[in-house]
Amino acid sequence: MGLERTIIMEVAKVSSKGQITIPVSVRNRLKLKAGDKLVILEENGRYYIDNAALLAFRRVEDAFAGEAVKAGFETEADMQDYMLEIRKEVRGY
Repeated sequence: MGLERTIIMEVAKVSSKGQITIPVSVRNRLKLKAGDKLVILEENGRYYIDNAALLAFRRVEDAFAGEAVKAGFETEADMQDYMLEIRKEVRGY
C-alpha cells in the first residue's frame, strides 16, 4: 500500500484589500504569531504557504547536514570544545 497523506482544508476569505485571515488551525500548524512572514510557493500550478523563518531554518539545517562529521566532529561535545578553543584564541586567553 502507498503512503497516505493527511489533507487538511481550510477556507479563508479575501478582503477587498487582498487580505486574508489565516484560520487558527493553520496558524498553529505553521507556528505563526503576529508579525511573522509567510512565503508563498508555487509548484505546477499549486500554491503552498509556509512560515518563512522556519522554512529558512530548515534549508540551512539541510545545507549543513553531515558537515560536522565531515569536519571530524563525532559528538556535540567535540564541537563545543572546538568552539571554546576558538573563543580563547579570539579573546587572547
